[in-house]
Amino acid sequence: MIYSFKPIYDKNSKILILGSMASVESLKRGFYYMHPRNRFWATIAKITRKDVPESIEGKRAFLLENNIALMDSIYSCEREGSLDSAIKKAVPSDIPSVLASTQIKAVFCNGKKSYEVAKKAYPEIDFKCLPSTSPANAGGWKEEEWLRLRDYLV
Repeated sequence: MIYSFKPIYDKNSKILILGSMASVESLKRGFYYMHPRNRFWATIAKITRKDVPESIEGKRAFLLENNIALMDSIYSCEREGSLDSAIKKAVPSDIPSVLASTQIKAVFCNGKKSYEVAKKAYPEIDFKCLPSTSPANAGGWKEEEWLRLRDYLV
């Protein structure tokens, strides 16, 4: 079994971004989206129009300063490698508890697996599915869909 990281949020969070489960590289390095070819942090920089710090603590603070909450839709699972297609026995994260203690206006899923797990566990929540920032999604990448997150951060 592997386990996701603790959610990052505070009472001022306006949007929630849900990954599926951290990659092997991210788990090894101890934080979200640490694979060098994942487009997540570069995309967040474009959304906020600010440089993202290099350090883990800097990234955590950056998210909170920009009212972005981040967590995985999967709390724990079995998986060999990093591909979402290899995920088995997924246990969903407690998304409603994060929503209850924030000002989140919208919940965005980073890829189809994140969306499928979240929607199945919490069908009453309006999840929006975005193209995955994973390097495995080279052909389906559409940055303009991610840039719409700006509308929710004002």
